[in-house]
Amino acid sequence: MKQVAVVIGSRGGIGSALQTKLRDGQQFDTVLGLNRADTPKLDLLNEASIKSAAGWVKDLKGEIRLVVDATGGLTVSGSRPEKSLREIDPVHLAEAYAINAIGPALLMKHFLPLLPRQGRSVFATLSARVGSIGDNQLGGWYAYRASKAALNQLVKTAAIEMSRKAPDAICVALHPGTVKTPLTDSFAKSGLDVQTPHEAAVKILTVLRTLEPQANGGFFDHKGERIPW
Repeated sequence: MKQVAVVIGSRGGIGSALQTKLRDGQQFDTVLGLNRADTPKLDLLNEASIKSAAGWVKDLKGEIRLVVDATGGLTVSGSRPEKSLREIDPVHLAEAYAINAIGPALLMKHFLPLLPRQGRSVFATLSARVGSIGDNQLGGWYAYRASKAALNQLVKTAAIEMSRKAPDAICVALHPGTVKTPLTDSFAKSGLDVQTPHEAAVKILTVLRTLEPQANGGFFDHKGERIPW
């Protein structure tokens, strides 16, 4: 049976690079890219579209061995990350949760059941190191930090449930590092190791290829090292 990989958010910088690298490789017979623009449309904020896209993938009859969620947002509705408590806005906070936590949770709801019950398969969602509570030394960025921390908890919880049905499947949160895109240009500090989307994609896929079943429910960086919760 055909081996299938799915990249969600395939119009973004990292998502596009991941799709290209997967198609250039030899591991998968079919590499699918899902996003808001192409057919079938997948809108992270619309569960009906997520369910429909998952059904479309299921109908292809291949074995879905890899799903990478490359969605997410640092700035929402033009709002910059907060520097202090007085900048917290409930609308911005809710939108950050919708994009960075609720949307990916719905992806897990509809795509994790598509993974085979036997054999290795991987679902990975792009989180962020700033979502680590244990690693937070600077403060600020309330909405982004909190929404990514929520995503990490959702991944951990979904991984536990998934392991009961597919013991060899792996569900992880992955920090891709600082990647040069128009979105990060204003926030990348000097001295950071800023990667191109291509470089990030290579590292992400290298990590995903090397994960063992015991990595299920983990939070890793682009070097394959665990990040504290």
